[in-house]
Amino acid sequence: MKQLIECVPNISEGRDMNIINQVTAEIEKVEGVKLLDVDPGQTTNRTVITFVGEPEQACEAAFRVVKKAAELIDMSVHHGAHPRQGATDVCPLIPVSNITMDEVVEYAHKLGERIGKELNIPIYCYESAAFRPERKNLAYCRTGEYESLHSRLGSEEWKPDYGPNEWNDHVAHTGATQVGARDFLVAINYNLNTTSTRRANAIAFDVREKGRPQREGGKVTGKPMKDENGNTIMIPGTLKGTKAIGWFIEDYGIAQVSMNITSINVAPVHKCFDEVCRCATNRGIRVTGCEIVGLIPKKVLIDAGKYYLTKQQRSLGVSEDEIMKVAIKSMGLDDLKPFDPKEKVIEYLIEDKNSKKLVDLTCKGFCEETASDSPAPGGGSVSAYMGALAASLGTMVANLTGGKAAYDDEWEKFSDVAVKGQTIKDELLHLVDEDTAAFNKIMDAFGLPKKSDEEKAARSAAIQEATKYATEVPFRTMQKSFEAFEIVRAMIEWGNPNSVTDGGVGALAARSAVMGAHLNVKINASSLKDEAFKNDILAKAAKIEADAIVEEAALLKLVNEKIEA
Repeated sequence: MKQLIECVPNISEGRDMNIINQVTAEIEKVEGVKLLDVDPGQTTNRTVITFVGEPEQACEAAFRVVKKAAELIDMSVHHGAHPRQGATDVCPLIPVSNITMDEVVEYAHKLGERIGKELNIPIYCYESAAFRPERKNLAYCRTGEYESLHSRLGSEEWKPDYGPNEWNDHVAHTGATQVGARDFLVAINYNLNTTSTRRANAIAFDVREKGRPQREGGKVTGKPMKDENGNTIMIPGTLKGTKAIGWFIEDYGIAQVSMNITSINVAPVHKCFDEVCRCATNRGIRVTGCEIVGLIPKKVLIDAGKYYLTKQQRSLGVSEDEIMKVAIKSMGLDDLKPFDPKEKVIEYLIEDKNSKKLVDLTCKGFCEETASDSPAPGGGSVSAYMGALAASLGTMVANLTGGKAAYDDEWEKFSDVAVKGQTIKDELLHLVDEDTAAFNKIMDAFGLPKKSDEEKAARSAAIQEATKYATEVPFRTMQKSFEAFEIVRAMIEWGNPNSVTDGGVGALAARSAVMGAHLNVKINASSLKDEAFKNDILAKAAKIEADAIVEEAALLKLVNEKIEA
């Protein structure tokens, strides 16, 4: 599974499109990174740039943005309404999928160190990447903005985390940059069956972390109360990590609660939705749905779909599309206009639309492609697909059984099996195309030039490396297909008796997948020169096949006993 991070650099130029375009062009030069949005502001004289990619590539693109901005933007003559202190003012990294915040912090530190060392720009790390508690707050890092940077640099208190701690002509030109790691921010508006902005604001104050002022006598008309320091005393709202206000939207003719969720881990979108619904109901108002502004990580919808499936005591082991559909309908994301995940989910937007995958073909199309004169897909891809079907059959039985009224008390047990089955199925579907990709790598290696001794040596090494990979892929297919037996066995033993034959076919498919993939392991390993690797993988593969044959026989015996009972 790909790791993805989002990067949102803010550059101190919002008026000159020539400069802005030169900066964003640097992002598009980095393979594997996708530019999602460029939002310039005239008054702020600032442009918010959004792109996403795998960590290494995203950090490379971020470095290029900072470098180009430093070349083109002179902070000594910069003016704008937004707080700032550098040509690239902030450069936050944000986890999107399959990556932890701790990992993102490491990337932020590496990026900050590289910018400081190679570009000689003072770097302050903020939010989760901060080295000092006070620097978690971006506003603190930017104290006094660019205009006070010359007086702060050189002191121990304001020593940058990376880069020079001195004011010079170069720093006068570039300013300082804040490099951070933070959670993804989700902007979401809740649609209300009222036109009252005052009531929408009341709900917003109920839920937002800041809450509302405490008033004298506990009355709405009472004066806000102050503490001994003269600060307004606030009654906190129920949702940490959120900001919210109420407003009226003329285009829709309704009031909304407009919310920014600054931490989707602290305040998941689905829990915020339920809480806004609860507080609205307490005030005699109904939330009819909501709209998400901008883009979201896939995790937001997947977590929401699983949350609502759990509340309904339904299996979580269903397809990704089905989980998202549940999320969309549960939160009314299509209340005001159609909601298409392909247009709102970051991971879908960065998919290569031109790449053709075998798993996206119809059943007929896959068969016809296999039967064509093309050497791929071959036995390895077909074996992986048989393994995926084995896992799918076991998952089907789990979902059918858990959905019956007689099994209501055990729905979680069957859901857990179905989730495991879906995971195995998805990994084997990935291996369908990975096996073909591995074959193509071997063909590419054989196509390398071989005129000189150096070219011959490089070609030989490339062939060996590609062959090694082409041996590992079907071995992974063997491992995953064998895991499908766990799902199949569970359903044969305690699934719905009427579906026992589906489990039996799953056992047959799993065994065939293991044996088919084993053939590919053996033929590819025969060309390897690394004897230690070859002998090790062949021994492990032989053990998996032997175990698969035993397991299939045991399961078929059990199936026939249940049929004859």
